[in-house]
Amino acid sequence: STDAPVGFANSLKFACTTADTSIAASEYFFFSQKIEGQNLQHFAKGTSSAKKLTVSFFVKSNKTGTYIGELRDHDNNRHISKTWTINSANTWEKKILTFDGDTTGALDNDSNNSFTFYWYLGAGTNFTSGTLATSWASLVAANRAAGLNVNLGDNTANEWLVTGLQIEIGDAATDFEHRSFAEEL
Repeated sequence: STDAPVGFANSLKFACTTADTSIAASEYFFFSQKIEGQNLQHFAKGTSSAKKLTVSFFVKSNKTGTYIGELRDHDNNRHISKTWTINSANTWEKKILTFDGDTTGALDNDSNNSFTFYWYLGAGTNFTSGTLATSWASLVAANRAAGLNVNLGDNTANEWLVTGLQIEIGDAATDFEHRSFAEEL
């Protein structure tokens, strides 16, 4: 979409085209970003020097409420989640989520998916009936999105837009780095 906050030209837009007002227990709806292990080694996960990670992004939706952001370690079957809120409908908001470093389980140094960041937009009780894992823990499905109180798919008028995603070391978000593909490569 060309709907984006100041400083950005585009965003990724989800628009509900078929409403589902009753999510089954085993259903979930999320947006995710996968990251290869070879690109995560500087986070020092699984060592006594494990670093905090900060995820920042801009989001806009007509659907206010509590959402869940989850960082999942696929190499060691671990995860950590944070709640975040869309406070004002149809307004671009910057969100910043900081995750503690995990001293358990090093990430594989390869081209396979080691981390996935999930934005939960709707989920059934199999994913919401437990206690949110706000510190690193073994993966338990019921704890992945506990506290989620929105269902983006419950009305065909619902939209969710995101842009400016950045994951960085430390407990503070910096301004988004607009880098060309060549610079990044």
